[in-house]
Amino acid sequence: MNDKEELIAYLYEIIGTEGCCGATCEEADIFKDPDGWKIFLEGFLEPWNLGSTVEEAKRSIREYAQMGFGLS
Repeated sequence: MNDKEELIAYLYEIIGTEGCCGATCEEADIFKDPDGWKIFLEGFLEPWNLGSTVEEAKRSIREYAQMGFGLS
């Protein structure tokens, strides 16, 4: 499993399939650019910064999910 696959699996682990509204998770695009990991969710104009490492990205996903920002 590569880092991107690990983060997508973690996204599903954190919010579960019942937390995915419509295509929110299916359309989530997780990618890494020179600034670090980002997630682009359906319905948002800009990707969200997740962090520069996989562990930072996992923490960000967990925080966003707890706040309900597009992930619940």
